Amino acid sequence: MSEFVEKKEDLIRYFEQGSKPSDQWRVGSEYEKIAVSARDGRALPFSGPNGVEAILKYLVDHHGYEPEDEHGRVIALRGEHAAITIEPGGQIELSGEQCDTIHCANREFSLHIEQLMEAGREFGAAILGLGMQPISRIGEIELLPKTRYHIMYPYMARMGRLGQRMMKQTAGVQANLDYQDEADAMRKLRVSMGIVPLLYAMFANSPLSDGGLNGYQSFRGHIWTDTDRDRCGILEFVFRDDCSFEDYAEYALDVPMYFLIRGHEYIDLTHRPGITFRRYMSEGWNGQRATVEDWTNHLTTIFTEVRLKRYIEVRTADSQPPTLMLGLPALLKGVLYNSDCLAGAWDLVKRWSFTERLAITDAAHRGGLEARAGRLKLSELGYELLSIASAGLERARALNDRGEDESIYLLRLMDLVRQGITPASLTIERWKGQWNYDVKRMVEATSYESEARM
Repeated sequence: MSEFVEKKEDLIRYFEQGSKPSDQWRVGSEYEKIAVSARDGRALPFSGPNGVEAILKYLVDHHGYEPEDEHGRVIALRGEHAAITIEPGGQIELSGEQCDTIHCANREFSLHIEQLMEAGREFGAAILGLGMQPISRIGEIELLPKTRYHIMYPYMARMGRLGQRMMKQTAGVQANLDYQDEADAMRKLRVSMGIVPLLYAMFANSPLSDGGLNGYQSFRGHIWTDTDRDRCGILEFVFRDDCSFEDYAEYALDVPMYFLIRGHEYIDLTHRPGITFRRYMSEGWNGQRATVEDWTNHLTTIFTEVRLKRYIEVRTADSQPPTLMLGLPALLKGVLYNSDCLAGAWDLVKRWSFTERLAITDAAHRGGLEARAGRLKLSELGYELLSIASAGLERARALNDRGEDESIYLLRLMDLVRQGITPASLTIERWKGQWNYDVKRMVEATSYESEARM
């Protein structure tokens, strides 16, 4: 039984327990990927002989994963060091191990995509290097048969216009970083939240949806602005110099709860408005008392651009083609794990007011690297940020078997940003040009298989 929490200090202690000395810092990466039918580019269903569940069972049979089921359906896999989970619309996610180097993460991701492409060939599926389902509308996409998502899905429709799109259509990359103590955690939270517009601009990769161009370079980013204002976005208080674990706990205490989990069963709280964690901790619910596990679960239902658990989660980037997928964890390791680089990154963005941050982020959603912060294009600031990150990785001197440091995972991204090119701008150009609005050409060109042949 998880221990009870009765006062705010218990919640703050949860964050304090995440503190680690720098020699124990690791990087965790999570990669969501869009799965479609190779024939017509439509979202792969979860069910059926050629669906995502069939792919999971194939990986169990051929690659030794352990299945995890819910109500008789295989919805996730456990590997030796990593897990494969499925997002609400059938997006396939690798939740990687905590790696001491990006080389480790690269080996893990490379093996994963080899196995996934093998399974895709078996079932006529393609994995696309895009941040959003390009063809299928939300009504055409099967909702994963997982109780958590069946609680969230109708609630999303009540809280914003685009939340159901977020659940079913979008895919992102997430990087998880450690902190030494409260002060270090707050610095990393502040800088990570501060560079959100630059991350959206550099990693913009969701210009196609519902069968055509949507007017954005990161429509996925725009979707988060109208999903649920109670639990999404950029947090203003993190930019205060005196921001603390207590401030984050105060914020999370007032976020409405989705559910409780007891045993393997979910208790839906979304039909009972106003049940925040603060109220639940004070009053309980139907005989239940708040526990550390309840707090842990509640924190996973907060979808801010960067969120705090017992580590820092940066959730901003759209999913990428394979050659760019390691770019986010590499960039963040280079910036956040070197004090000089952390300070240098903050210098790039510290002068913006909160209102300016929101406006620049919105501009990045639409224009990618062409968006501006005052007189500067985000391509200029983005390249500066990448240069800072590259210096941090070079100083870390974590070498692979060929004697290369981790800055190699930024080279392709730096080349694109230097030219003002995003994955989205390439897709837009090709969609209107060489692909000539042809879905089959788009699927062939953006599939992981295509990149593997290059």
